[in-house]
Amino acid sequence: MEKKSLSRNVFLTGLTSFFTDVSSEMIYPLLQGFLRLILSGVRGLLGPVLGIMEGIAESTASLLKVYAGWISDRLGKRKLPAIAGYATSAVAKLALLLSGLGWFFVIVYRFFDRVGKGVRGAPRDALIAESIARKSRGRAFGVQRAMDFAGATLGALIAFFLVRLFMDPVSHELMSVPAFITIFIISIIPAFIGVVFLLFTTETARRRAKGDAKGRVLLNLGLKGYDRNLKLYFLAQAVFTLGNSSNQFLLLRTTDLTGDLSLTVLMYIAFNLASAVFATFFGSLSDKVGRKKLLLVGFALYAVVYAAFGFIVRDWWFLLWIFWPLYGLYYALTEGVEKAFVSDLAPAERRATALGFLATVQGVLLLPASLIAGVLYLLFPAAPYLFGGAAAVVALFVLGVAVRERKTEEKRG
Repeated sequence: MEKKSLSRNVFLTGLTSFFTDVSSEMIYPLLQGFLRLILSGVRGLLGPVLGIMEGIAESTASLLKVYAGWISDRLGKRKLPAIAGYATSAVAKLALLLSGLGWFFVIVYRFFDRVGKGVRGAPRDALIAESIARKSRGRAFGVQRAMDFAGATLGALIAFFLVRLFMDPVSHELMSVPAFITIFIISIIPAFIGVVFLLFTTETARRRAKGDAKGRVLLNLGLKGYDRNLKLYFLAQAVFTLGNSSNQFLLLRTTDLTGDLSLTVLMYIAFNLASAVFATFFGSLSDKVGRKKLLLVGFALYAVVYAAFGFIVRDWWFLLWIFWPLYGLYYALTEGVEKAFVSDLAPAERRATALGFLATVQGVLLLPASLIAGVLYLLFPAAPYLFGGAAAVVALFVLGVAVRERKTEEKRG
């Protein structure tokens, strides 16, 4: 049955994302400052440790998404895997309470937090895609991303006030490990609130994935059966991801240039606010003008922003107030739109697997991307950002020249 408006599922998953990101973004912009504090005696390890931590964490999340998507397709279930993933991320935050004993507990937290993200991502996205008509998918994913970024904005705002409360007036950093731990404890509450909303969603999967001649449903990590344009889009994303280091490096660069952790958090708020304000608009716009055009603009904007982070010097740090919101526009242009794009091109019975495969393509390269960024930062602090901008230009060319989007409306049962 054709759906005329955004469904209840879209708003409930949006609320889950909102509260989850309130929790996560109270922590995320502070992690590089926390590691800076506990690695103060060996400051040269900061870049490599960030690279290893983020590479392992993000690769784990992305690689798990395709398996979670396959399991979701195989079982014909979207809701339960999504709940399991969000709950795992909420519980993972408890590891931060032990981080005063050693920095490796931060890696433990990031690992299991990203395990949860990997488990929930593809089933949740399939739940959204199947809760709405194809012609409104861009808007639906835009709403979900807008609520996600709205939660991130609120979480970062809370982090800012808490940082100001506990900040050393001389060093402009948090005074002690217990100050960080206090913020970590507060962040656990909204994480569990977010899981509750997902309990009230309605299952959407109508059929299980097709099996082979013996009825077995096998995990297909190959490209056979996917549209040629979808394969080429995966290629463009692979090139792009190689230069797409963790946002922790942008936060680290900002703290290096400003010398003030609270200013870094404020700029991060501007980034999230820009994403929240424009995500629904760009998602809806993609329904009208096409997904590819917005993705091209997003890739180009990313290249400009990353190059700017590389060229800006300490005396001109205030220019970051321009480029952090522009980075938020990049997210608004691409995050929801790319999911709608893949949903459009993927076979219906393999939609969650295809969404997971996109994340796996990214995940395979996220570890080397973050390791490259960590080494480049150690050698020359501006290098990771210049490399990221160059990779985005190459991906922009592949997407612009080789990929075509589907124009026809799919049949709905």
